[in-house]
Order: sequence, then C-alpha cells, then structure tokens
Amino acid sequence: MGKSLKIGQREFKFKKDAIVFYRTILNAYDFDQSLNEADYGAVVDLLHYGYINHASADPEGDEDNEMVENEPIESEDDIFIEDVKVARVQFNTKCFEVFYSDNTSAYISYLMLINNKQYDPEKLFYVACRNSVHTDIYAVKRGYFDTHSVKGQVKCQETGILSTWTELAVDHRQPNTFSIIVERFKEVNNFDLEAIEYDSNQHNHIIFKDENLTQRFRDYHKAKANLRIVRKECNSSRSGFARVKKTAKDLTVK
Repeated sequence: MGKSLKIGQREFKFKKDAIVFYRTILNAYDFDQSLNEADYGAVVDLLHYGYINHASADPEGDEDNEMVENEPIESEDDIFIEDVKVARVQFNTKCFEVFYSDNTSAYISYLMLINNKQYDPEKLFYVACRNSVHTDIYAVKRGYFDTHSVKGQVKCQETGILSTWTELAVDHRQPNTFSIIVERFKEVNNFDLEAIEYDSNQHNHIIFKDENLTQRFRDYHKAKANLRIVRKECNSSRSGFARVKKTAKDLTVK
C-alpha cells in the first residue's frame, strides 16, 4: 500500500499523487520560463522536504556526470533562492533549475526529492566528501571568472563558447572523477564506513563529525583533482574512462 506524505502544507495520499502534481507544474512551462508565485512556493517546499529528510536520515538508510545534486537552500553567507525556472537538459527534456543569490544555480529532480531514499553508508560518505570540498570548488570557479571574465562571461574550457556563471560547472577531468577520488580515498585509508559518524550543520548539509577527516579529504582532493570549467551539458554527458594527462589548461585547488 502506498505511503502518504506531506510536502509543505500539501498532503498527498500516495507518493504517485505528489509525482503527478510536480510533473504537472514542470510541464506547464516553456524552457527558461520562471515559475509563478504559487508553483515557486511548491518547489521550495519540495526542496525543504528533501533536504530536511536527508539531513535527518540514519546512516543505514557529480558522479560529476550527475545532473542533480542537492544544493543548500541557504549558506553561511545567507544565500537564498531568487528564482526557479524550467531548464532544458540532456535529450531536450525539462528539469527545474534553482537560482541562488550568489549567482549560482542547480538542477533538481522532483522524482529524487519525492522518493527521498535514506542514505546507505556509501552514499552518506560520498555526500560528506562532496560537502567537504564545496567551498574549494566554488573558489576555483570564482577564481576563473575573476581572471577571465569579459562582461560577465568566460570561455568554456572544452567548447570555447562564451558562457555565463549559471551555464558553467566545475568538471573533474578523467580519470580522476570525483567518484574515483572518493573511492581511492576510502581504499588508501581502509575506512570502516559503518563506524564513521556524521552531523548536519544549521543549513542541513551532511558533514563528517570529525573535522580532521574533513580536512584530510580536502587535502587528498586538492592533490588529485584536475578541474576545468565547462558548460553544464558537457559536464552531464561525460563518457569513457581513458586516462587523460594533465594539461596546461587544467585548474587546481589552491
């Protein structure tokens, strides 16, 4: 029997009802169109539903190519949501895109947020690693824009297309994708994932309880990651795992 759920002030008898509700919102808009006030509020409610449940999940429950990654609703700098639009993503399909006050954006999947499965130890470790280097990744992108920006645009390092901040993502070059870096970090340290403890900060970000572990991963990531600033569609369509030598264009964490 289906399980009921409450998202914001809306109660859905079955999960499928919530899926139909958000799919209807998504399909009601053209590409690059902002949501109206009511639909905007419904999507923000869904974000809170997903993040709060994830942050409180028990440990038993961008890859770089992932189109969707949970992003903070707020940050230490009081970043807030400015707009929600319908974006065009891979295979000419629709997706919600959330725009933040720091000029960043993130695609979200209403299906992932509604299904909202609890993290298993592997996924929990991965997410905590992601959050450990969030500020480092942002600094790389910010530094590239500060150095190369012309009228608010820089060239995608793969296509050469002039692009805005929201059109670009930080890509981990093969073979050291973010997933590979995390896997090797686990291997060299032989972690017992069941024994690692986690916490969530005031913004519902999942983090390692041990600050030393956070710093150890930041240092390891800094040593292994070769980064590039590329258009989001390039970042979402990576394939193959052939070894790629470091090039002069690669960016690194400072």
